[in-house]
This record gives sequence, C-alpha cells and structure tokens, in this order.
Amino acid sequence: MSPRKRTATAALPPPVSPERHAALRGPLLSWYDRNKRDLPWRRTRDPYAIWLSEVMLQQTQVSTVIPYWERFLARFPTVKALAAAPLDDVLSGWKGLGYYTRARNLHRAAQEVVERFGGKFPPTAEQLITLPGFGRYTAGAVASIAFGEPAPIVDGNVARVLSRLFEVEGLPGDRDREATLWALASELAKGERPGDFNQALMEHGATTCRPESPLCLLCPVRDGCFAYRKGRVHELPPAKVRAAPRKLFLALAVWPHAGTLLFARRADKGLFGGLWELPAVEVEEDTPEAEAVQRLSSTLGATLTLEGTLDSVRRQLTHRDLTLRLLRVSGGPRPTKSPAFQELRWCTPQEAEALGMSTAMQRALDAVLGHGVPGGDAPVAPAKKKAPGRTTRKATGG
Repeated sequence: MSPRKRTATAALPPPVSPERHAALRGPLLSWYDRNKRDLPWRRTRDPYAIWLSEVMLQQTQVSTVIPYWERFLARFPTVKALAAAPLDDVLSGWKGLGYYTRARNLHRAAQEVVERFGGKFPPTAEQLITLPGFGRYTAGAVASIAFGEPAPIVDGNVARVLSRLFEVEGLPGDRDREATLWALASELAKGERPGDFNQALMEHGATTCRPESPLCLLCPVRDGCFAYRKGRVHELPPAKVRAAPRKLFLALAVWPHAGTLLFARRADKGLFGGLWELPAVEVEEDTPEAEAVQRLSSTLGATLTLEGTLDSVRRQLTHRDLTLRLLRVSGGPRPTKSPAFQELRWCTPQEAEALGMSTAMQRALDAVLGHGVPGGDAPVAPAKKKAPGRTTRKATGG
C-alpha cells in the first residue's frame, strides 16, 4: 500500500457506534422538527425546486435567496422550461446573485436532465453527480431531501457541527479532514428521514452551532459533543486564513450613439464569464486615460476618441477589490463584432435591462445613466492625463 493510501485510510474514523448514532440522530431530528425555519423550499419535495434552492444558497444568504428563488421559479417553473429558455434569459433572471457560473451550469444541467432523463431528475446521488454543476454536496442534498436516499452532505455548517461533535482536527480544505467529515456524514445519514436529518445538521450549524458565539446551552446534543466536553468549541474548526482581495482595475468604454450604448458579452470563462458589460479592459491603477482608451480601441478593433471621464465605481468582491473607470468615448465606424468578445450589441437602457449583467456592471451602468448618458443631458468632466481612482460608489457583492 502506498503512503498516500495509508494516510487517507488512517484519517477515516471508525464506524459510529449504534449508541452514538442514535444519541445524535434522534435529538437532532426532534430539535429540527421544533425549531426549523419556515423556508419555502422546505414545503416541497419537487427535486427541481430543491435543486434550485441549493444552487442559489451557495455563497449567498438565505434572506437574499428567498425572493430570487420565488421569482426564478415563477419565470422558469419546471426543469423543461429552464432547459428551453435562452441562456440570456436565465442570466437575466440570475442578475444580482453573483457567481454566474452557477447560472450557466444550472442551464446546462437542466438541458441534460431533459436530454438524458426525459425531464425527470434521477433519484440517486451517483446519477445526479454526473450533471453539470453537481458536486458531491448538491447531489447528496437533492437525493436525500427530494428522494429520501441516505446520501451524505458536507457544507460549511455541517463541517463545523461534525468537527465539534467528533473533535475533528485540521484546517478547512485539508484532504484528510474532508475525508473524515464525509465518512462521518455518511454514517449519520443512514436511518429514517435522511433528508430531514441532513437539513437538521445544516440548520443546527446555521442557527445554534454558529462560527462565533455558539449557543451551546441550547444544543440538543451538547452532552455528546467532544469539543464541548473538552472546552474546545471555540477552537474547532480553526479559521481558514484568507488571502487579501487582489486589486483589479477595469477601464470601461461608455460609447453612446443615437440613444444607445455599446455592450459586449464576455467569453464564458473568467471573471464575469458569459455576461454583458460596457466593453472593458484591465488596466493598472495609474494607467492614463489616453492609454486606457488605446487598449479599448485595440480590443474593439475601432478607433476611439476620449471625450471625458465619468465617476469610478468600486465593488468589493470575494477575492477582488474592483474599480471600474468609466471613460466616455466616441468613434467610428461603429463595430458589430470583436474577437475579444462573444458578441457586441448596441442597446437602449431599456433593452439593456434584459441582458445578463453582473451587479458590478449594473452599478457602472447606473452611474452612466445618472450622468445623462446616452442622452448627453449632464456635463462630463474634461479628460485628464491620469486617474488616481476617484470613487463615488462603494458596495459589497458581485
């Protein structure tokens, strides 16, 4: 046996004893029945609606997801409706949720459910995980909640609960730690109501076994928690050290013509992949406007003239501190395609509302419209040699 295999095997815990299995599952299920939040996706066993909620809840708070989930289901009520919809409509319905790869995978997976499974979700995690965007967690969640399969799940909340209950060491992301957590989750999922039990673990982590200020006195399984017994609740799991967000500067071409603006659709991969934007290029913080316009000209394959500068817009993303510099330009002839983008389109502000656009780009467009562009009713600051990154808007999110 190789050293790697010995290490992986050693990380796995022994099977959970029947006594401990019962001592954890029973109280957690009873606690869940009494204390679970009334969330709309908990009132259905429709695998499509459950899947949609799980995808939306990735990296997004419950309070934010609820209205998006309701609107999205009203717009695309079935997996067949989602599969048949144009991608632009799907991205438009996702606008504001961020992490748009989720929406593209959602669309692709819906199409595969229709093509491969006749429009019905397969009932097992093993089959579900073959669909685009279905990782082990999503497959386990849908299989257990919608179909009652004893499939395990491990998300951030579940990982924290299991780390404390079983005193699991290791930093988040450590391979041995993850193997241990999944093995424990697999053992505990076995039994009655696996979907409810998985949700009980998640709910317990979200509301009681919290990262900070955990409510141990209200915990239904406190007596069986190894971390509580040893006074290590605040040590487990250890906090993951996050790198400081990277500063990213984009210069945007604000090109008005006859009541329209030029929009570009990015390549599918990378930041804001597949989404629409005011055409943008990456620049440095101290790049002069004239040089930024030259880069935009090369990207669009058109000769642009700098007419003036508008306000910069800042957005705090998860891994990036983003600054969007808005440069009003003119030029001709007007381009209709560019190798740097999937598509170019001249749209009125009303037409642009239907485009799949990131929150950052929407805020940039809002700033442009606030200056009266494309109507040109508001004055524009004269062009300067250098923009130090003046900011008028700041927000968090994608």
